[in-house]
Amino acid sequence: MFDKKHSPIIHVVLFIVTIATTLLAGTEWITGKPGPYDFFDLSVAFPYTFSVLFIIGVHEFGHYFAARYHKVDVTLPYFIPFPPLAGFLNFGTMGAVIKTRSIIVSNKAMFDIGIAGPIAGFIAALIVLVFGYLNLPEPQYILSIHPDYFSPSYGQNAISLKFGSSILFELFNSIFNTPTNFIPPMTEIYHYPYLTAGWLGLFITAMNMIPVGQLDGGHIAYSMFGQRKHEVIASIFMILLILLGILGALDSFFELGFNFGWMGWLFWALILNFVIKVKHPPVFNFKPLDTKRMILGYISFFILIISFAPSPFVISL
Repeated sequence: MFDKKHSPIIHVVLFIVTIATTLLAGTEWITGKPGPYDFFDLSVAFPYTFSVLFIIGVHEFGHYFAARYHKVDVTLPYFIPFPPLAGFLNFGTMGAVIKTRSIIVSNKAMFDIGIAGPIAGFIAALIVLVFGYLNLPEPQYILSIHPDYFSPSYGQNAISLKFGSSILFELFNSIFNTPTNFIPPMTEIYHYPYLTAGWLGLFITAMNMIPVGQLDGGHIAYSMFGQRKHEVIASIFMILLILLGILGALDSFFELGFNFGWMGWLFWALILNFVIKVKHPPVFNFKPLDTKRMILGYISFFILIISFAPSPFVISL
């Protein structure tokens, strides 16, 4: 499985470091307190770390096993740790990547490899979210973090961070909103490790499913529709990202109260344009996909729609 030129040691080291950074990030999200932390403090973040690495790992191994099925030489996943930095919204990781070491010769293989990751990761995120909603703690849990949470004066004159909702999150909130459940608002969801990990899993899935360049969505769109149609689709989505980024920037600088858009989409658009590229490189053997794959491709874009949060982070006073 491994050759002498590609040792698994670097993968193991990165994975261990990512465990450490997600524990640190998870502890800060859940407790709302900056470090330093002792072991007891870090223990509250074990569910978050396990869930995040489970979702990311399932996503990347979806790509990995699809590539192996098509006899494409690929590396194991490289997990990407992200250490705590003051002033940054930090989840402890920037995801993971695998690297292909041989050419993908057909759009059929490209499609299978591209779609296997987000489909698998989406299912993993759903599992974590459903488990989180089915095991919501009692209201005393949020009171242990914010003793004045149910006070009318709670949050006044304080900076508020709100995680952006999506169609799927709104659906889950409706399904699990019962008289016996306390559903945390999106301004408090980051104190709940499984919900935070599930939210992050959907966010990562949506970002990867944008049909641009060599993102997963780009592989899928190119394999389904070919070069010309893919370029049109990619250009439309780039324009939408830029518009969402501009709206977010205007709202942030001029306090217009839109609460729609996010300045980070401009940064993501720049990365897509100059690093990942908007166009998809050609595949040597291109043939129309069969009906089953086309249906699965449309399902994947439906996943993008229901997982996408136009305003993933809203900071307000």
